Amino acid sequence: MPNKILIVDDDPMLSELIGYNLESEGYAIVRAQDGREGLAKFETEQPDLVILDVSMPKLNGWEVCERIRAVSDTPVMMLTAQGREEDIVRGLDLGADDYLTKPFQVRVLLARIRAALRRAHLSPEPEPEVTYADDYLVIDLADRRVTVDGEITKLTPTEYKLLAFLVENKGRILTFRQILENVWGFEYIDDIDYLRVYIWHLRKKIEQDSKNPVYLLNELSTGYRFVPQN
Repeated sequence: MPNKILIVDDDPMLSELIGYNLESEGYAIVRAQDGREGLAKFETEQPDLVILDVSMPKLNGWEVCERIRAVSDTPVMMLTAQGREEDIVRGLDLGADDYLTKPFQVRVLLARIRAALRRAHLSPEPEPEVTYADDYLVIDLADRRVTVDGEITKLTPTEYKLLAFLVENKGRILTFRQILENVWGFEYIDDIDYLRVYIWHLRKKIEQDSKNPVYLLNELSTGYRFVPQN
């Protein structure tokens, strides 16, 4: 059975363009013209991936993403003209797996879809026996639990995977390419700005002062490393 993709966008021409290219790649396509119809078709069609516009009537993309995330781990890709960092972070907060800003290249969209579906279909690997703890931050990879200043902190699956990869290699400088390929896939190896947004967002969750981080350090023009504080 081909993977089924739900396109939720109130621009019929764009929806048609995306659908045509996806069908040419062998995907089954379902379309919705607004957020409310998108949610209804998500429930009835049970797609393998959702491409979701942000600015739509009835229910906007933020609301649709939040409602999907409340009931499902189906990959959600935000497709939006709103490319400001705060908009991207809002999508990450609501559980979006990926985002593309308009205008976009069709080949990039197709590559991102392949990567998202591949990640969704991978069997979970056993977590390594790596645990980090100090007086402020506790990271238990075996139990997939992160505690910050005594409180359990909720991370998205991608944030957790990023943090886990850095902690598994604590003290080592990991290049941008290494991180992008291991966390997202080879389709993302040149998306350094994408990684920077995730690191910035993760710092806000685990650092005492995200503007002066001590755990997630940037090695100028090279990559990032996790620095133990004990």
